[in-house]
Amino acid sequence: MVIVACLLLPFVGLLLYGMDRVEDWLTRSPEPPCHAGARRLRLIAGGRQEPATRSGPGRRPSHAA
Repeated sequence: MVIVACLLLPFVGLLLYGMDRVEDWLTRSPEPPCHAGARRLRLIAGGRQEPATRSGPGRRPSHAA
C-alpha cells in the first residue's frame, strides 16, 4: 500500500498543479483585444455655440403659475 501511495504521489502533485493553473486561467479578467485602440470621444459637429451657465444649488427654474 505504501508503494502504491509513493507511485501515485507524482501524479497527484501534477494534478494539483494543473488544477491550480486552470483555476487561475478561468478566474482572470478578459483583456481588451490588441486591435482595440484607446477610446476617443466623438464630438458632434455643430454642438453648443455658447458656454453653459451653471446654476447654483437650490436655484431651479420655477414653473409655477
